[in-house]
Amino acid sequence: MSEPVTPPDPTRRPGLQGVLDGARVDDAVFALRPDYRAVLVVVDGLVSGPSDARSEAMVAAAEESARITLRDTPVDRLPLVACWRDAYRAFGAKPQRTRSSVEALLRRAATGLPRVNRLTDLYNAVSVLHRIPLGGEDLARYVGPPALIRATGTEVFDTVDGGVPVVEHPEPGEVIWTDDAGVTCRRWNWRQARRTRLEDDTTRALFILDALDPLTDDALGAAADDLCTALGRLGPDVRIARRTIAAPGPHVDIPAPTTGPVR
Repeated sequence: MSEPVTPPDPTRRPGLQGVLDGARVDDAVFALRPDYRAVLVVVDGLVSGPSDARSEAMVAAAEESARITLRDTPVDRLPLVACWRDAYRAFGAKPQRTRSSVEALLRRAATGLPRVNRLTDLYNAVSVLHRIPLGGEDLARYVGPPALIRATGTEVFDTVDGGVPVVEHPEPGEVIWTDDAGVTCRRWNWRQARRTRLEDDTTRALFILDALDPLTDDALGAAADDLCTALGRLGPDVRIARRTIAAPGPHVDIPAPTTGPVR
């Protein structure tokens, strides 16, 4: 069913630091998964555009990395995938039907990852190489700062069904990323909204790297470093800022279970 979607208000667009300062993760999410951490990366001055030779090289390297890993271990047995299956079950989602973004990409690697545009290809490649859910949003289409919350079920999600734009609503209790206009990503990192997707002309962007144990803090930082390095090559005037959000108190890295190798 189609419903009106609130358009972005340019007067409510904060600067890069304002986006980071205003971002939050609700206590109810940390209650569900105290080990959750997120790195938010905000970027301005990007020269985006269609896929090119550099993005193609990154995607090809990610495909080969995934193929090597999956020779010995089914994707759902990878510790960095299995933890997200557990998280999805915790709020009532069925991971066999709604897979985390990193699992969905790893499953596509054998036949080829999508080539969308320079920005999307770049973050998909980092996601696969580091086995971490990673989403990208167009900040010019954002309304207010990002928040990760448990849904009430009334929030607006702007998506496409059968090629037709529609508005849906999350399930009550579902973990969702939102801004002041509605849902920007459902089921933590399952599906992004149409409203804030990256386009060929995107110049300001927000990237969110999601982490659960057994991904270590060092590994999370390394993934963010690789993303920032790649983004820094997309124009002479690129500006980047980042922030890590975690539950209060020290985080203790938990080693991966021995269910199969992660290369």
